[in-house]
Amino acid sequence: MTTLSRRKFCETVAQQAAFAGLFSLGGMERMERLANPLGLPIGCQTWPVRDLVAKDFPAIMKQLAAAGFESVELCSPVGYADSGFAGLAKHSPAELRTMLSDAGLSCVSSHFTMDELRQDQPARIAWAKDMGLTQMIVPSLDGPPHPSMDDVKRAADEYNKMGEQAAAAGIQQGLHNEDFELTTVDGNRTYDLLFDLLQPQLVKFQFQVSTISQGYDAAEYFTKYPGRFISMHVQGWSAKTRKIVPVGQGTLDWTTIFTAAKTGGIRNYYVEMSLDMMRASVPYLKGLRV
Repeated sequence: MTTLSRRKFCETVAQQAAFAGLFSLGGMERMERLANPLGLPIGCQTWPVRDLVAKDFPAIMKQLAAAGFESVELCSPVGYADSGFAGLAKHSPAELRTMLSDAGLSCVSSHFTMDELRQDQPARIAWAKDMGLTQMIVPSLDGPPHPSMDDVKRAADEYNKMGEQAAAAGIQQGLHNEDFELTTVDGNRTYDLLFDLLQPQLVKFQFQVSTISQGYDAAEYFTKYPGRFISMHVQGWSAKTRKIVPVGQGTLDWTTIFTAAKTGGIRNYYVEMSLDMMRASVPYLKGLRV
């Protein structure tokens, strides 16, 4: 028996044993649940379906659940009122939680703008607590397009203080990477500078995978800054066409990304593309083992 065929034989035996165990624990449904990468629920961001959120929140939540998503990340009805989320404000957090539960979805995270936190962070924390959220994420610190080091320090100081208030309420403050975070200061990436300036326990990071288009590699950052991340926004990417594609298509190595995500500290991930692309991503994620 050659080394290669022996390895293949062992793999086959292991797979058969795994399948037997899965079926003894609850059949195909159990198998699919275990296949999800990192054992985490397959999530999606609601920004791509904001028009439908504005029209009929319960209906689009049921559509997302039917597509195979198990969790969602919201956007604040205050900070994102002009983007389709204002309608959420007419419902109490208890009503929203019921709508999500009825659809079979969980929700622990939402995006908030810096402006709304500056205006009344205690009120936004109260809403988050009533919603049952444990994570409050801002898309960007909203610094200038061509920052100085002092600009970066001021932005970090402000957000550290916000993170401290959130922590006192039992909520983790997080930072996405858009615009300001993708600038440079004297040849250094602002994003990297923020890892030095933001306090690890007060602020975690949410990585936007599609920033690979600008040279920001998810696996590289998860490995470089272990334990500093809390979640990621997931998009497929084709280096050949330089376009976003469904997860599992294109040129990204998702096994490497999710393996590194363990080191990074990822607790949630949210697919964020057009609805059709999000739907097309679910079968791949359900079958991905890391």
